[in-house]
Amino acid sequence: MEQSNGPIQQPLHAASADPAFVPGITGVVAPLDDAPGPEDEPRDAVVAAAEESDVDADEGADEDAAPAVAEGGGPVFEAADRRGRIVADAEGVRLSYDEEACEFRWDEIAAVESGKGRFGKRFTVTVHTPDRRWYPIEIIAPDRGHITGWEAGLDAVLDAYFDEAS
Repeated sequence: MEQSNGPIQQPLHAASADPAFVPGITGVVAPLDDAPGPEDEPRDAVVAAAEESDVDADEGADEDAAPAVAEGGGPVFEAADRRGRIVADAEGVRLSYDEEACEFRWDEIAAVESGKGRFGKRFTVTVHTPDRRWYPIEIIAPDRGHITGWEAGLDAVLDAYFDEAS
């Protein structure tokens, strides 16, 4: 017969294993039976909605291919995925991720660092402030070719607006 000499460890029941453990977090609410769903819509409406989303996706691809230009004639950098967004223009740098957002004017920025994952499609931009704080954001590119374009676009904006002497 085999006997353990060490302490008996109970399974971990915490937020890392079960999000329902955290008080205040609620689950997904099921739709009411009275609410109209996609099955209640006529088939023509569903097809029309799908065609509109295809048109929007095609327009987004064209925007990534052409460099953006601000109203004043200077370059604008914009990169986004389903959760995060980076915008850099004459006003400064704006980062947003889900519901969180922050905005930095060019005089508030000490450095802007960008990098790409070695094997993946992740593009990371980190904004450093003079008080030694940094604000990173990671955007997932649709394909690896977009990352090269994003790096070139960000470099163009930094060259145009960022003054390293400040």
